[in-house]
Amino acid sequence: MPDLSSRPTPLSATPMQLRVLHLEDSELDHELMLAHLRRGGIDAEAVRVESEAAYRAALEEPWDVVLSDYNLPGFSGLRALEILRDTRLMLPFILISGEIGEQVAVQAMLNGASDYLLKDNLARLVPAMLHAIDGIEALRAKQEADLALGQSEQRLRELAQHLQANIEAERMAIAREIHDDVGGSLTALKFDLAWIERHTGDAAIAQRAQGALETVTLAIESSQRIMHNLRPAILEQGLIPALQWMTQRFEKRSGVVTVFRTSRDELPALPPGVPLAAYRTAQEALTNISKHAHATRVQVDLTVAGKVLSLEVSDNGRGLNQDDLGKARSFGIRGLRERAAQVGGWVDLSSGPGGTTIILSVPLSGPGDSGVGSFDELHDDPDDPTSWDVL
Repeated sequence: MPDLSSRPTPLSATPMQLRVLHLEDSELDHELMLAHLRRGGIDAEAVRVESEAAYRAALEEPWDVVLSDYNLPGFSGLRALEILRDTRLMLPFILISGEIGEQVAVQAMLNGASDYLLKDNLARLVPAMLHAIDGIEALRAKQEADLALGQSEQRLRELAQHLQANIEAERMAIAREIHDDVGGSLTALKFDLAWIERHTGDAAIAQRAQGALETVTLAIESSQRIMHNLRPAILEQGLIPALQWMTQRFEKRSGVVTVFRTSRDELPALPPGVPLAAYRTAQEALTNISKHAHATRVQVDLTVAGKVLSLEVSDNGRGLNQDDLGKARSFGIRGLRERAAQVGGWVDLSSGPGGTTIILSVPLSGPGDSGVGSFDELHDDPDDPTSWDVL
């Protein structure tokens, strides 16, 4: 394409060079067009064609602009415009005619023509060409920017998926450490305190041992809760039991009435990553409710209909406003949407004075590539127990 940053002025000694494809059956009109271009400071390398076959062949070459008569033998300017549009070439197309009507001109512009001119008013030819070339250049720049933006967003999505996979793996590693080290130590300490309580003859020591046993028991329960939050081993029993367990624990811990409902007793085989995505969505939603909603009732619904799994978590709390959603460091809903996107799904959020509803929807007929894998895929030892046997 020509460099339009150095357009010729009336005082310019160097004409602008352009390649012009001219659809015209009149040699005289072609020469007249060239004269107007020279007068406007354009050094045109122009090729004249007058048939559809010649026009199609010419489009294989690079051009800066297409000028087309409206009426050609067995051919028309509108047909030429349609052919150019079908090739998806980004070329400015200017329709020129001695008898074009307003309705035809409007139709040509709607179909993608850059401009239209009358043959008896070619003084506007050069400005119209330069303006059309500017427009195509701007459109091309926008498409390149959109492509670069899309590639950047794709890299960010891939990075988010990679980070999420690392987070899940790290969570499981920490959970195993709690299970093997902290859990084992607390259990051994519990046995020792129980032995001391049974074998001491001193009532004061027995009382202190009993108090220590209660403290250790609370520590074990806290460790179990942390472990399950980090590593949802309960998912090995299925998504429905996992959500039932989660809602029951949430109600017990928060005191908020929590109801879990499902449309079926068993789910079909779910694509890899979907159970973990649904579990984490419910976990994040319940965490936000306990921190911010001031709700007295929560409802969790899991349904499968029309080959789409839907998880809906709703509360009757204070709701969210635009300030809440627009916080610069409010990454909760963004994280949920990223996680949903990894399994081909999406998250919808609605909120008002009557409460907040989060809906995760995941089509089950797609590829279901999660990017982070299912719990089984991340779990490197499927025979490892899902809970502490001694507790």
